[in-house]
Amino acid sequence: MRGLVRRIEAATPPDRDRAVDALRAIAILGVVLGHWLVTALVADSGTLRTASPLLYQPGLTPVSWAFQTLAVFFLVGGQMGAKSHADARARGIGYRRWLRARLARLFRPVAAVLAVWAVAAGAMLGSGGSLLTVHTLLKLVLSPLWFLLVYAVLTAATPLVARLHPLWPLAVVLHVDLFRFGFGGPAWLGWINLAAGWLVPYCLGATWGRGLLRGRTGGWVLLIGGAVVTAGLVLFGGYPAAMVGVPGAPISNLNPPTLAAVTFGLTQCGAALLLRGPLRRVLARPAAWAVVALVNLSAMTVFLWHQTAMMAVSVTTLRLYGPLPGLHTVPDGPGWVLARLCWLPVFAGALLICWAAFHGYEAGRPRKGGGGVVRGGGGVVRGGGPAAGGGSRVVREGRSVRAARHVEKPSV
Repeated sequence: MRGLVRRIEAATPPDRDRAVDALRAIAILGVVLGHWLVTALVADSGTLRTASPLLYQPGLTPVSWAFQTLAVFFLVGGQMGAKSHADARARGIGYRRWLRARLARLFRPVAAVLAVWAVAAGAMLGSGGSLLTVHTLLKLVLSPLWFLLVYAVLTAATPLVARLHPLWPLAVVLHVDLFRFGFGGPAWLGWINLAAGWLVPYCLGATWGRGLLRGRTGGWVLLIGGAVVTAGLVLFGGYPAAMVGVPGAPISNLNPPTLAAVTFGLTQCGAALLLRGPLRRVLARPAAWAVVALVNLSAMTVFLWHQTAMMAVSVTTLRLYGPLPGLHTVPDGPGWVLARLCWLPVFAGALLICWAAFHGYEAGRPRKGGGGVVRGGGGVVRGGGPAAGGGSRVVREGRSVRAARHVEKPSV
């Protein structure tokens, strides 16, 4: 492990902003833990159905505040997208080549998930499995993919939105919610916010990427202003306090995003901007940076397979032992919460198995002098290639030949 840490440290260029990678890792892990904590698969008359502890235990609502971290991911995505596009243009790389490199690592692992679950669904139905159970499992696997589609669209639009002020999409969200909730407009209008809502942190990240958010003032304004507005919307505007979807609730803050979800996301973005300095100091330690680098190398694999890991544990234990507390029971009390916390390491172990089997789809094939895995003269490079402008890389080439030789065969 010490050798691996030294190799990662040696392959990292001095000018890399490690705080950006840390924020992306925090965002992904927040989503994973959030899903594991607020999603229950309840065994009911031979079938599995989803339930949320937030419906039965409203006191757990603050959990959704801590683990609904998608705004931070879009913030970092906007920052990296704007910087990588500017870098690609400076080097004479065309838009198509840049976009292809940006999206390749995003969608390669999706194909593996879809293929595996197509076979699994067919096998479950062929062996007499309940159609309701198969539908429940497939919905849990496929529903997070909306995030990747929105992220891909915003990435493709980076040249157009990179200089767009975040207040413009925020105004769209405000007017959509005002017309939908205040004047009884049709519910389908809310889906406009699926693009406009996440465009707010993406544009904010692009502003950061242009070097316009260097101080701490902007972070404090976003943190305090976003928190005050969100509290007002929840207390006086009728918005739900939970920042995730709750089955059975009349309004969801996430499907589609509401004004409260967007202002809460701005609160998180403010906190993320304020954490840049402390994170840089922590990540100056090679061991801490190695952990962040390894998480980022498999960020999409972790995101795409974490629901599968939870479901694999749930289905396997149900067949072997029957309904178990915290796994197949109704999440209606503190006992369920304690039991679920005990299951988290088991979910993590199952996710590690999924990672071992499928992380190669995210890395792609090794290529010379560019994306993929470069061993030897290029140091350690993952994903993207030159056209990506470093946006999806964790460790970029650029070290001296002598330094690169010391990282010839890392298992990163």
